[in-house]
Amino acid sequence: MNVGDTLPPLEIPITRTLIVAGAIASRDYQDVHHDAELARAKGSPDIFMNILTTNGLVGRYVTDHLGPRAVLRKVAIRLGAPNYPGDTMTLTGTVTARTEDTVEIRITGANGLGHHVTGTVTAQLPADGVTR
Repeated sequence: MNVGDTLPPLEIPITRTLIVAGAIASRDYQDVHHDAELARAKGSPDIFMNILTTNGLVGRYVTDHLGPRAVLRKVAIRLGAPNYPGDTMTLTGTVTARTEDTVEIRITGANGLGHHVTGTVTAQLPADGVTR
C-alpha cells in the first residue's frame, strides 16, 4: 500500500433498518433518526442517518480493506448531505500518507445528494506488515 493507491469502492444501501438500528445501537434516540413524521415536522423530508453510524461504516470500510490486524488510531470525519432511506452511499478512499507502521486514508462517502461524509482515517499496521 503506497501513497496514491485507492481502495475499492463500497456501496452501502441506505435502508430504514440501517438508519434506525444504527441510532439504537449508538443510543441516539433523536426522533429524526427513527420517526419519519417528527423528522418531517422538523423540516427533513424523512429520517436520516446519524454521525455515529456513519463513523462506524467508515471504520468498517477501512478495516475491511486493511484486515482485522490493523488498528484504527484516528477517525476524523465531517458530514455533508444527509443519508436518507432509499439512497446508496458509495465509500471511496485514497492513501494520502504512509510510514512503516501507519497509513492515512482520505475517505469520501457520496450519495444521490452529494458528499455525505469526508475525512481521514489513520490506521496502525501490524509490525510484520501482514494485515490479513
